[in-house]
Amino acid sequence: MAIPHRGTISSTTYFVTSGTFCKTNILQSDAMAELFCETLFRYRDAQKFRVHSFVVMPNHFHLILTVAEGLTLERAMQLIKGGFSREAGRRLGVRYEIWQKSFVDRRVRDAVELARYTAYIQENPVRAGLIAAASEYRYSSLNPAFTMDELPQRLKPIFTASRLMHR
Repeated sequence: MAIPHRGTISSTTYFVTSGTFCKTNILQSDAMAELFCETLFRYRDAQKFRVHSFVVMPNHFHLILTVAEGLTLERAMQLIKGGFSREAGRRLGVRYEIWQKSFVDRRVRDAVELARYTAYIQENPVRAGLIAAASEYRYSSLNPAFTMDELPQRLKPIFTASRLMHR
């Protein structure tokens, strides 16, 4: 099966990264990171996409999301980045460029890739030296304050009796 072009309108899961303008640490303050999370989950609650994992770093973010049927990844990212920029201007008086023009995406094809991308997201603040343990980071899917969406069936890990016995 061919991998669909990212503009294809379908219910596809992606690992996405987007950076701030000139890699500035725009998202390092609590106010900005909290606003980003609020924006992300507002569109998720409006059923534009499902969020499976995320992290907000000082100058970028990573997401694993499943785009809703009838929506493109480009539109989902426009909602997230544009919605955040609009609210940052309205609430916090931000009047400067916030985002790089584009984003990087990878289609998540199976449970193995999903596990690899999820681990990368979770360990990102540790690798950056922001915290000692991933569970300590406030602006990530490991924070129990955030409820993540269920994975599409095709990405759920397959457990066999032999795998369960070896635990």
